[in-house]
Amino acid sequence: MHGDVLRILDVNLNRAREALRVVEDYARFVRDDADAAAAAKAGRHDLRRIVEICGADALLAARDILSDVGRDSRTPAELQRDDLESVVRAAFGRLTEAARGLAEYGKILAPAAAQAAEQLRYAAYELEQRIVLRGTLRQRFRAVRLYVLLTEALCHGPWLTTAEAALRGGAQCMQLREKALDGAELLRRARQLRELTKAHGALLAINDRPDIARLCGADVLHVGQTDLAVVEARHIAGAAILVGKSTHTPAQFDAAAAERPDYLAVGPLFDSPTKPQPHIAGPGTLAAVRPRTSLPLVAIGGMTPENAGVVIAAGADVIAVCSAIIGVADPEAAARAFRQAIDAAWAQRPRADAEASP
Repeated sequence: MHGDVLRILDVNLNRAREALRVVEDYARFVRDDADAAAAAKAGRHDLRRIVEICGADALLAARDILSDVGRDSRTPAELQRDDLESVVRAAFGRLTEAARGLAEYGKILAPAAAQAAEQLRYAAYELEQRIVLRGTLRQRFRAVRLYVLLTEALCHGPWLTTAEAALRGGAQCMQLREKALDGAELLRRARQLRELTKAHGALLAINDRPDIARLCGADVLHVGQTDLAVVEARHIAGAAILVGKSTHTPAQFDAAAAERPDYLAVGPLFDSPTKPQPHIAGPGTLAAVRPRTSLPLVAIGGMTPENAGVVIAAGADVIAVCSAIIGVADPEAAARAFRQAIDAAWAQRPRADAEASP
């Protein structure tokens, strides 16, 4: 009996390993998503643990390709894929089916292997959402350089006019941040801003309110340290939305990263008149946490065109700005000045060789 079980485990390990390689290549070369690619690579390491539990030599010895009655069985659908996304969707199907097979048959021979396979299956479900459901938005967010926070009380002019000016100046993501508005008015404004950001090809972010984010069709939900956890926020807002989280210390950063957000904000990096804080994280905190994740990092707090270069050099991918753009007489010119400084700093930043690791 153990020979049959080992044979089944071996074939499912091969299916899962091959599927994970397809997923990793898609995340790496199609989506340019280092975080998702690393998660797929970690899945292959998890498979090695199952192999070690079951015994690599025993699995290899049980393999019998020549007498496999299903070796040449193919359906027409297996020989055709419509596009790149259909390839990765099929790979996730094989991955989760293989993980289920490993879990069920592993119970006979190696319960520890079965448990590891179950963990892999649930990780695959989450990774499929990350890559397939949010893949396009994640890719768009990685291209964002200027992220503007919009609060009416801080605007020099009418809030919607200010937002449009910032978008004309180069803002690529607009966050509606209104803590005091009632729900009906907040939703009305969110829908107005949704139409405006769509017209400019920009992303819409909502601060703190997953219900409003879902109702207005926002791209991004941003939560703070005292708001809902990422998993809870996504449960309300929906799995298709990006969720980012604010952090102020390395300990908070590590805890937030474990929640699997789509990006992390670090700040305040400098004294900020918008949101004074007793603790200033500083560019040093950003530099310290940069090696800990491949997720996009958003720098916030006291940003100016003059200090943007220091922050980009420390590891920020995105600069978040509030009063320095919305609180001036010419938000369009202010946004353009930020974009020029950010783009110049990015041109000087060395590119990591993403294809160096196997």
